Amino acid sequence: MQGRSLTGLAAEIAAIRPARAVGRVTRAGGGLVHVTGLADAAALGDRVCLEARDGPIAGEIVEIRADGAEILPEGPGEGLRVGDAALHLGPALVAPHDGWIGRIVDADGRPLDGRSLPPGGTSRPLRGLPPPAVTRRALGPRLATGTAVFDTILPIVRGQRMGLFAGAGVGKSRLLGALGRQMEADVTVIALIGERGRELREFVERALGPEGMARAVIVVATSDQPPLVRRRALWTAMAVAEHFRDAGQHVLFLADSVTRFAEAHREIALASGEGAALRGYPPSVAHAIMALAERAGPGAEGEAGDITALFAVLVAGSDMDEPVADILRGVLDGHVVLERAIAERGRFPAVDVLRSVSRSLPDCATDDENRLIGIARRRLAAYEDAELMIQSGLYTAGTDGETDTAVATWPALDAFVAEPSPDTPDAAFRRLAACLGQPAPGGAPARCADRTG
Repeated sequence: MQGRSLTGLAAEIAAIRPARAVGRVTRAGGGLVHVTGLADAAALGDRVCLEARDGPIAGEIVEIRADGAEILPEGPGEGLRVGDAALHLGPALVAPHDGWIGRIVDADGRPLDGRSLPPGGTSRPLRGLPPPAVTRRALGPRLATGTAVFDTILPIVRGQRMGLFAGAGVGKSRLLGALGRQMEADVTVIALIGERGRELREFVERALGPEGMARAVIVVATSDQPPLVRRRALWTAMAVAEHFRDAGQHVLFLADSVTRFAEAHREIALASGEGAALRGYPPSVAHAIMALAERAGPGAEGEAGDITALFAVLVAGSDMDEPVADILRGVLDGHVVLERAIAERGRFPAVDVLRSVSRSLPDCATDDENRLIGIARRRLAAYEDAELMIQSGLYTAGTDGETDTAVATWPALDAFVAEPSPDTPDAAFRRLAACLGQPAPGGAPARCADRTG
């Protein structure tokens, strides 16, 4: 503990700069503040502190011209006057360390629980680079998740990146909390972006619980905070995950939600003068989302760490083709759809199996397991095709053998999707086989690839 405190103190002392560049406000309004005098020091993305009459206001440089820099303040900017000082703070950095586990921090890595939290010894850029593509390992072994459907039909493997697509109020946070508590990992990093303030404590105490919190770092930016803070929070969370990955640990990264991140980026881009193109989103939102997703995944050869990630996306009216969902789905290793109609009949998690897919299949399952997954999907599809006729009483038993079998096994199969998983994925497959009336699979689970290179 003493060594950790001294390391944090040394980092704080090292961050002290004997001199900083100071500019002056020459114009304010329209959401931006024009500052001169920072030409030799300022760079795009650097942080600035505006010394307003009513107190300091943080901001970010979003445009640089020969006659000065445009600052987007993290707030309304009231009280700013021409001539007010603008203190250049430099690039946005975060310095996580192992002592952050079990803590809740804001977008700048400051603790939100009232207790001290010194920084680590090494600062990291918020917008880091992913491991080089040519040296990244393949996906790893199948992970135990604590949820039957993800241990069988929709497996998640080490280093996989999955999307979780859901409307509001269909159990997204509840599912993320369960995975954060039960899924196989060394450390869990959770980004809560644009959430209602009251939901933080509810998520920590009820969805995640003490067991999940004991191995988690939570980075929070609530819905009332400025777009710069909301966007920065997700970058901060990813930088924290990269810290633990680089230390050789397996990190579970949960982001709720990428939609709020994209909305914050849209506000910033439009204020900076970028035009809207993708249904109101600026063109740069696609790169921002894809660059974030690429930072997760398997680590480089010769290193032990990986980031297994689940990115939540809010989809209004189950529109899987809206810009954020469409962009993210194209760069991930699978997606899970939560369906409101399923939630309304009381089945949680409300996973729509037929609209969901894991791209780790078929490699991460044995031949017998893939056979069971195929049978389960066919039975669910057959029931869905005939569901309207079944519910209206128009279907007559004996008309179609496949449909008869689907009707007979559907209640057990539907209940299986909502079950907690047995101790291992192998045991979950045996339970799935029993629901389908099929022989239990034999043999050990396969690996997605040989990670030894």
